[in-house]
Amino acid sequence: MTKQDPAPRAAVCAPRRNTRQIKAGPVTIGGDAPVRVQSMTTTITGDAEATLAQIRELATAGAELVRVTVNDQAAADALPRLIAESGVPLVADIHYDHKLALAAVNAGIAKLRINPGNIGSKDHVQEVAAAAADHGIPIRIGVNKGSLHRRYAGLAELDPAGALVQSGLDEIEALAAVGFDQVAVSLKSSDPGEVVAACRRFAAQSDVPQHLGVTEAGTLLAGTSRSVAAMSVLLAEGIGDTVRISLADDPVHEVTAAFHMLQALGLRDGFARVVACPTCGRVEVDVVALATRVEELAKDLPSDRVVSVMGCIVNGPGEAKAADLGIAAGKTKVAIYRKGVLHRNIPKEDLEAVLVEEIERLK
Repeated sequence: MTKQDPAPRAAVCAPRRNTRQIKAGPVTIGGDAPVRVQSMTTTITGDAEATLAQIRELATAGAELVRVTVNDQAAADALPRLIAESGVPLVADIHYDHKLALAAVNAGIAKLRINPGNIGSKDHVQEVAAAAADHGIPIRIGVNKGSLHRRYAGLAELDPAGALVQSGLDEIEALAAVGFDQVAVSLKSSDPGEVVAACRRFAAQSDVPQHLGVTEAGTLLAGTSRSVAAMSVLLAEGIGDTVRISLADDPVHEVTAAFHMLQALGLRDGFARVVACPTCGRVEVDVVALATRVEELAKDLPSDRVVSVMGCIVNGPGEAKAADLGIAAGKTKVAIYRKGVLHRNIPKEDLEAVLVEEIERLK
């Protein structure tokens, strides 16, 4: 096997669970569709300018669905413009007031998310379902541990994951009673273990597509870690049709982290892979700064490209040779490898210009 014909990646994930397929605007969810990446705006939805700006940032980062809260009339009034100008399917997040869900449907929203713990009576749910059916809009049933309906309080004390599953199944049944089956479900907790248990149990009982997430996951590092801890387990078992890594941070990080996770599992293309040594006392260059700069320059490269950034002579030359572009930096000189062949040695002060040139060649 030649350097130009690399060994295939080992399988990481089980075959995807065969779920029913729904559509949010032009985006297919479930079935044989790829695992979709979603995020949510943090702006006041009624501020259409700010919300549009953030939607576009998320779409540019790769978000395929963007959720916006519709929590008041100002938000509902902004929806027609947001939908017309966003360029990406929008999901209306509804709590407490089913009339806001009806307004979102009439505005042309691509998908609804309703919370069965607080949306109101079955009559309200069925009214929303009827309107969604008339407009061809799917509904995500968003079950959260923190807002379960009081009818599940006893079960939640004994079996937290079971309470999430039962709430989701009951809401699916309520929608099915009026002939509505274009649904997805999310079963969320801030405890990754509960999320894994609930999603596994639901998958064994239903073909409804699942949106995966750990709610209130935390700040950038902690939240990403907790989210990936749960979602990578489920995705490796073939469970999960859309994902959101929920962070108390800039939501663009949610999209980037989700694609990195999916790419690591072999489920989506994402970014060029930047290999960087973890640094130690042997390094003779600021590897963190160099790797960060390389990631920035490489963000638009095809996802099958590999760039290595190494800071010492132990693993540096070997890793550099295995990459499309290898950078093995020393105290005063930097070795540049192309496709495993030493291309040139340059003075360290020339590195920035050479990086720009060499990464451009990989496009």
